[in-house]
Order: sequence, then structure tokens, then C-alpha cells
Amino acid sequence: MIYKKFQNLELSWLGYGAMRLPVTEQRGPIDEEKAMELIDCAYKNGVNFFDTAYFYHAGESQKFIGKALSRYPRNTWYLSNKLPGNLMERVDGGIRVESSVFGLADTVYTGAAEIFEAQLKNCGVDYFDFYMLHNLDEATYELYTDEKLGFTDYLLEQKKAGRIRHLGFSAHGRPEIIEKFLSERDCFEFALIQLNYLDWHIQEAGRKYEILTKHGIPVFIMEPVRGGKLAAPGKEAEEMLKAARPGDTPASWAFRFIQSLPNVAVVVSGMTTMEQIKENIEIFGRNDPVTESEKALLNSVVETLAELVPCTGCRYCCDPCPQKLEIPTLLSMYNETGYESSWSVNQMLELMNDAEKPQACVKCGVCNPLCPQNIDIPDALSKFRDLLDSRK
Repeated sequence: MIYKKFQNLELSWLGYGAMRLPVTEQRGPIDEEKAMELIDCAYKNGVNFFDTAYFYHAGESQKFIGKALSRYPRNTWYLSNKLPGNLMERVDGGIRVESSVFGLADTVYTGAAEIFEAQLKNCGVDYFDFYMLHNLDEATYELYTDEKLGFTDYLLEQKKAGRIRHLGFSAHGRPEIIEKFLSERDCFEFALIQLNYLDWHIQEAGRKYEILTKHGIPVFIMEPVRGGKLAAPGKEAEEMLKAARPGDTPASWAFRFIQSLPNVAVVVSGMTTMEQIKENIEIFGRNDPVTESEKALLNSVVETLAELVPCTGCRYCCDPCPQKLEIPTLLSMYNETGYESSWSVNQMLELMNDAEKPQACVKCGVCNPLCPQNIDIPDALSKFRDLLDSRK
């Protein structure tokens, strides 16, 4: 296992994500016997970073991972958890965590302290090595920056008390919201983002990575194979990859792409089977990043998976737009939605008023001559509008 330096720690490059543990039936309880075998195999092969969250496996992930790791010395593993602001709404006298969709009863808490204490208890630990604000995005930004709720201040107090060793945030928001958050807050030590060679383009993960790197924030990665989609990307893509490296699996290409990014400290993979564990341990036992020519091949693979509008975010189109639309943001959302229905895009659309959405485009065409990529912007926005209408 290769280890990456994080401050004074040596973190296994491969981390274990406890969101997709094996279950006894579809959406059923964790198969603890099989899950224990996976955790044991990972730990004994050098994995020392384990990640969970409030609602994973209907709340049982926290309890299971705490029990599994408790069999090993506490100073030999690092546990990560998250404050579930992405599920919160304000109510009189407190906050409600709306988690019934994940199989948990909605719960009203007086504040972050009550949630944090419950998480420590559920995991059976006295402190978290890593703790995050869960899913910074356009919907949670106001919540996480609300001075009256004081989430960050409370977590900083816990860090000072030694109950949080390192404070960070996870994010599914657009690059702009991450940039804004970091420009106002300088207390975070790491960030967990969804990054893989597909989302490098369709979710602008490349821009997010660059923003975090510019701010000196080490990047932790989730969804390195996009929930398994890049482990089986389809016949055409698989034939392209096999022709280049016949002995490699599609999943190994996804991990090798990430190995080419120097500011990545941990790659969190939700491993469900022993086969996945063994393959991933082997991959992260060597440093074998993709070459520049292989990156070009992966770009060609992406073209087989998604039809992307090649917007570079130069913003030449924005100022002249009579509707003052955030065109690069809309085109990025179109790219993501064109691949598959996106929870993050749907949430962002709910926050936008009609004058900000693609249907506000009046097709004047003033933007087209200004685009260095020769994108037919009104046509792309019209297709985005039609796509959204078809999915209502």
C-alpha cells in the first residue's frame, strides 16, 4: 500500500468508504459477516482510512464501522464522519434532519452538538480523526455560513478540545460555490469531492480540483469509478481501453487517472466485494499514473459516454447576454444532465428563478460570435430546456 503525507500523518492512498457495504438483501441490513471480512482484508493490507456518514445504510454504517474497527488499536486507523447539513431544515427551537428517504426517522435536534455527540456514540469513539460538513453546495451554503446556527464555530471548538483532529468539508456544489466558501473561510484542512475522468468534464471536477489546489487544500476523492459505471463503461469504451493495455481492467484506468493528480491525499472507494478489495489494493500498491497520451485516450472514452458541449468557462458570452444568464453554468448543468438525471442539478434548478433557467434564453444569438469554441449557445440552451421538460 502506498501512503500519502497529510500534515504529520501517513494516510493510505486507498480509503474505505462505508456507504456500499454488502447487504443481506436489496436495501436490506448490512451483511455483517461479509462486511467484516472486507474490513479485515482492507486493514490487514494497509488501508487505514475509513469513511462513514450519518445516513449511510440507514444509520447502521456508523455503528458497524465503529464495531469493526474497535478490534484494532485506535492509533492504527483513521475514521471520518460528516455533519448532515445536506438533510437539515430549520424548525422552531432547532433543526430537523430529514432522512426518512434513507430509512431513518426524521429527527429534531437542538443543534450541531446533539448530532455530533450521537455520532461519537454510534461509532463508539471519543474523537473523529476527520470530520466534515456534508455536501457543501448551493442549497447548504446559507446553512453552513449562518452565524446563528454556528456550525463551523462549534466544530472548531471540538477540534480545539481534541474531539476532531482535522476539519474539512465534502462538496457536490459547482466550482463557484466552493471558491466563494473558501474565500470566506480559511479554517478547513481538506475537502472531499466527486472526481473521476468522466466527472472531470461533466461535473467540472477539474475546476474544483484546481480551486482547492490553489487554496492549498488537500483533495480527498469520492466516487473514483462513479458508483461502478467506470468499471463497466460499455463495449466501445472497454474495447478502446483493452487495445491500449490488454491486461488492465476498466476500473484500473479510473484509479490510474486519479494517481496522475499530485494533490490527492486519499481515494475513498466504496468496495462491496472481496474481488473489488483485492483489485484496488493491488492498484494502490504501485504508482502507475496515466500518461499524457492515455489521458487523451480517456477523453475519447468520455466522448463515447456523453455528448458534451465544449464550454471552457471563458465567460465572453455573459456580459452581452440581454438576459444576464450564467451561460457557462447552464452549459455545465446541461452536460451533466445529458449523461444522466442528476440530483445535484435538480437541486440547483429548484434554487433558481425562471429568469435564470435555460428557458429564459431569447435566442438573440449575440453570444455565438463571441464563443471561442464555436458553440451554438441558444441551440444548446434550447436542448437543455427540452431535456428538462422531457424528464418532468
